[in-house]
Amino acid sequence: MTEIVQLKLEDDYSFITLDDGKANALSFEMIAQINAALDKAEQAGKVVVICGRPGKFSAGFDLSVMGQGGDAMVDLLIQGSALSRRLLKFDTPVVLAVSGHALAMGALLLLSADYRIGIHGNYKLGLNEVAIGMTLPYFAIELAQARLVNTHLQAAVGLAKIYDASGAVEAGYLDEAVAPDDLIPRAIELATQLSALDMTAHKQTKTRIRQELNTALGAAVEREFGAS
Repeated sequence: MTEIVQLKLEDDYSFITLDDGKANALSFEMIAQINAALDKAEQAGKVVVICGRPGKFSAGFDLSVMGQGGDAMVDLLIQGSALSRRLLKFDTPVVLAVSGHALAMGALLLLSADYRIGIHGNYKLGLNEVAIGMTLPYFAIELAQARLVNTHLQAAVGLAKIYDASGAVEAGYLDEAVAPDDLIPRAIELATQLSALDMTAHKQTKTRIRQELNTALGAAVEREFGAS
């Protein structure tokens, strides 16, 4: 099995890197390896930083599966929705170092984390499903409604508007944007700061903040797929 997700356990944080050598498509294997890394990070009980490969955070679901339709496509969608929900509920803060393009399910991961740092440059971020002939799943719409700025919602979801990093901050995909060389240092700086939080209080408070969203996501998955 090719290792496309790497985990490094540091003193104050766990650092997860996604790198399939291509677009960082969320395939069955990629999702399985992310979950395995999250299992270990969960045991460590530290802040989690997730970074993509240079220029590519994630281009979304594996199109070779999505193009098949049928059970494989549905299974991948279910697994992707479960990953989003896991990040939303994660015991410790989840910081994303968004190292480049983040489209479709890649953009939904941005809506599932606690803090998102992007980079300036010729990178595209957003939900492009409508532009490529896909109807956005209910769980994705719930995430977008909860995490995107309301004045951007229709353009971002219904019109598949794609943003650069500055626009993505304005729309709610990112919390801040930095120069490419500053991405990892900034993510590590923030993770180190967040490590001072009381993680039990963080978990309990996050559960309360996101209670309605998590309930809505469970209902959305049930509505779409008949499984939660």
